[in-house]
Amino acid sequence: MIRDGRSLLQKESSGPHALWYSYPMPVKRSKNRATAGALSDSTEDHLERIADFVERKGYARVTDVAEELGLTTSTVSNMVRRLATRGLLSYQRYRGFNLTPEGRAVAARIKERHQALTELLGLLGLEEKTVAAEVEDIEHHLRPQTLAILEKLVGFWKSHPEQLQLFRQFSRTK
Repeated sequence: MIRDGRSLLQKESSGPHALWYSYPMPVKRSKNRATAGALSDSTEDHLERIADFVERKGYARVTDVAEELGLTTSTVSNMVRRLATRGLLSYQRYRGFNLTPEGRAVAARIKERHQALTELLGLLGLEEKTVAAEVEDIEHHLRPQTLAILEKLVGFWKSHPEQLQLFRQFSRTK
């Protein structure tokens, strides 16, 4: 068949008598992530919890993170090794670990995003339990420009509480 990109099976040749068929490989597209090379949801969750422990205790341990995330210690150990390989934390086997400066910066962005969404949904009048569940579901899937506009909305409602009240009244009507 003619190699035009439209056929599923294409005939190719690499010598006077060679003949073989190949399937065109589809181009892999990344999922709808905020940035190229973005961290996975799981990686972000691990970094977020590690940062919480480091902030509270000065270090984090695999067992603490595993318990907090409801995962096995081997799963968390594997992630800790991957985070160390990526330069996001310093890790010594059988000891606690800490975030590197780059890891702290990434964790701070994750925490800011989490806080902004928590504040927004709280302002909308949702119950605390609902807010926590919704933030966990959506926080990994927003682009930076979307988050920036939501943060502006929070700022607007804080500086114009009467507008927030008008919106709340509007949302209660059918």
